[in-house]
Amino acid sequence: MVFAVVVIAELFAFVLSLAGNAHDPWSELGLASLFIQWIALSSAAVMCLARPLLSRLGDMAAALTSYLLLLLTTAIVSELAYRLAMQDQNLYSIQHAGFLFRNLAISAILSALVLRYLYVRHQWRQQVRAEAEARVEALQARIRPHFLFNSMNSIAALTRSDAVRAEQAVQDLSDLFRVSLRNASERVMLEEEIDLARRYLRMESLRLGDRLQVEWSIDRLPRKRLVPSLILQPLLENAVYHGIEMLPGGGRILISGGAEGRRISIVIRNPRATGSAEAHRKGNRIALENIRLRLQLAFGEQAGVALREVDDEFETTLYFPREKMQ
Repeated sequence: MVFAVVVIAELFAFVLSLAGNAHDPWSELGLASLFIQWIALSSAAVMCLARPLLSRLGDMAAALTSYLLLLLTTAIVSELAYRLAMQDQNLYSIQHAGFLFRNLAISAILSALVLRYLYVRHQWRQQVRAEAEARVEALQARIRPHFLFNSMNSIAALTRSDAVRAEQAVQDLSDLFRVSLRNASERVMLEEEIDLARRYLRMESLRLGDRLQVEWSIDRLPRKRLVPSLILQPLLENAVYHGIEMLPGGGRILISGGAEGRRISIVIRNPRATGSAEAHRKGNRIALENIRLRLQLAFGEQAGVALREVDDEFETTLYFPREKMQ
């Protein structure tokens, strides 16, 4: 945001210099840049300091207070700049009142435009956040009935033959449903997401047996990173539903990941069905779009989901910053 403020202020200084009639436009640009950057950065600092106060006010009161603070900052910086400039009579020869009025008029117009833009941007982000939360709530409630029924049948069969595995399966199933009741906006540790994914795959292995093979290669993943909930399990569910189940001999799901530079990547590869089987279970990619939206909402454009087909396998890559960018 500070970088954006600096760039916008510099562009405005450039425009003012082009519109002027100075004999030395580069000197004019330097002075205008210095003065406008003072105002822009001082205004940004004042708004940051006033944020605790503004957060307790209503929308209209916060907007009016912000507007007055920006005008007051412009007036103070303009007064200081005028007094410094007047020490050199060759630098400026303008009237005091005219200088202040001109700066305040420009600031009034630009401040109104900037505040309006920030308000619209805030409303848009709120709308996107509400949509993302609604989608994840729908995703959490979308545990397919066949998965529940098959899991219960598997547990019932295990109670007589392997009571220990049956008890573990009940615990895994309860944890999966506990996550489905979690607040959609809640962040969790990456290690919790990985543990949930392992539990889901254990439940599926009770039904699929040797048809489902899983390989983990995630030693280089930073486990303490906070991420949106339910970003792995839906992708693994897709891998089972659209890949493993459709193949008579089953297949292997490979989950790998690590941190390279400032980015964390998690890759899921699974065999894909072809021909009529693939068309029969062609998904609508709701889960993929949901995860992409929530990652971008949490981390901005530095995060997302990438898809590609590699020979007879399907590869899904999650990526997001190693450190939070916003």
